[in-house]
Amino acid sequence: MKALLNSLNEPELALVRETETAVLSDLTEDGLADLHTRIRRARNKYSKLYRRTASTRVEEFGGRGKARPKNQRDAQKAEVFEDALARVSWYLARAARRSAAELKAERLAAAGPARTPPPQPGTPQPEAMTPQTTPRRRPTTADPALNRRHAATRAKGARRQARRDSR
Repeated sequence: MKALLNSLNEPELALVRETETAVLSDLTEDGLADLHTRIRRARNKYSKLYRRTASTRVEEFGGRGKARPKNQRDAQKAEVFEDALARVSWYLARAARRSAAELKAERLAAAGPARTPPPQPGTPQPEAMTPQTTPRRRPTTADPALNRRHAATRAKGARRQARRDSR
């Protein structure tokens, strides 16, 4: 791996160096998104170059397996950028989750006081409202009448389907 890193040209090596933990932890979400795009482009470039070159050599060597060793450098470069992309993706996802949580907290804080204004001193507090009807109880599956009704519905659907199928 180090031999391959040493063989990268200067812009490629600078791009890989930007994916070190110390650098990634200092970037904002927008900076991480920009870096993610640049690394994805580099990975796609070498992946396409590898596939394109390998496909042209298939006829010459008689198969993809025989043509592969002749094009190792592009495949290894694509792998280096794939690893870098995975690191940046992880940091970008973490930053996105953090900013989403901050935005949610900000929205809840902004909406909270508007919903329930603080009580004014000296004003009478309203009594708790009591429902005039009892809430409807949800039927359970242990209810025999409900089971019978469900079975009748399923049987009716089966009969209807059987009629259609017999036509």
